[in-house]
Amino acid sequence: MKKLIFLGLLIGLFAKLFIFDFLKTSGNSMMPTIKPGKHIIINKANYGLQNPFSNQYFINWSKPKKNDIVTFLNQNKIVVKRCVLTEDESLEFLVDSGYYIIVDSKKIPLTEIQYLRFSKIKTVPKGYIFVVGDNYFNSIDSRDYGFVSIKSIKGKAINYE
Repeated sequence: MKKLIFLGLLIGLFAKLFIFDFLKTSGNSMMPTIKPGKHIIINKANYGLQNPFSNQYFINWSKPKKNDIVTFLNQNKIVVKRCVLTEDESLEFLVDSGYYIIVDSKKIPLTEIQYLRFSKIKTVPKGYIFVVGDNYFNSIDSRDYGFVSIKSIKGKAINYE
């Protein structure tokens, strides 16, 4: 019986470290898709087998795709955002009674400072993605802290509805 309990704990620990995790969201940057206080499941193995103690993958089998909702560490906090541009994708801007980055014909607002920071960059650098919260006006995201390293992605949100 003790061996069975030990095996169960070992399997659970392995699953928590490498396969999936649970997260309770706070803040409303992903509204209306994910409401504050919602419990979501993170598929840690979606993009590869990651070392849980660093920003490195043992094995990579895919990269974040456009519209994936990903989790990553930013300033020692787990952040949940939507991938809107992947590596090597072009950055397109519009200046029309405001500053915008255009993604799939959607205008995502930028401040003048954000626009000036990105306007000379033509494409998302290799190994990075551009993420934005669904609640554009109440989200701190790539518009503020820049591109997100693919190595820092902790997983993909798979149960958030």
